[in-house]
Amino acid sequence: MSFESVPVIKENIKESTIEKNIITDPKLLAEKAKAEFEVKCKSFYESLSTENYSLPQFESFSRAFEGYEQLKLQGKIENEVLTIVDFSLSSSEERMWVIDMTTKQVLLQTLVAHGRNSGNDMASSFSNKAESYQSSLGFYLTGEVYQGKHGMSLRLDGQEYGINDNARDRAVVIHGADYVSESFVKTNGRLGRSQGCPAVSYKVHKELIQLIKDKSVLFIYHPSRNYVAKSKLVS
Repeated sequence: MSFESVPVIKENIKESTIEKNIITDPKLLAEKAKAEFEVKCKSFYESLSTENYSLPQFESFSRAFEGYEQLKLQGKIENEVLTIVDFSLSSSEERMWVIDMTTKQVLLQTLVAHGRNSGNDMASSFSNKAESYQSSLGFYLTGEVYQGKHGMSLRLDGQEYGINDNARDRAVVIHGADYVSESFVKTNGRLGRSQGCPAVSYKVHKELIQLIKDKSVLFIYHPSRNYVAKSKLVS
């Protein structure tokens, strides 16, 4: 080996070390993963077929998509449907979307109520406590169908400790309600409110329950910094 080749070898070793550091640096890896997720999420969002429905806002969808992907990796999802409830919107708007994640089709968009102590037209306060009569944010898996005082209803299991994990004990379920209708909005300027359940119209409650039962994901969104700080499913 000649002495002239030594600098070249040293330079190659230096470049190799730099490349290795780039690949293994935790901060750079996290940034790379975040950028890849954003591209994947945006691509999925733009490919959604809506038929006669609108799309949810991208902010609520991206949070929902992030948590959905994590729950899917954990093997918790059996019915690959994602339901998004956007409580940053007025109760007079159709702020619930049901999306088939395999066909990328918006299956349903409808009105949904929030808890009576969460706000009037706009929801702003949320709780995981019993008797709070407030909605709880975050990710749920749908449970079993049953017949209750509101007719066909669907149990929900909160997936986030300290945020919504008391949902089953609080009897926070999906059910039909007379106070969720366009006529109620016309008369009162807003929907009626529940005791914390994401209640829907009797016109759609059976169809909705059939679509999302059996361990699909329900995500209740609000741009709450407190929620993001506590959640382990969104960043």
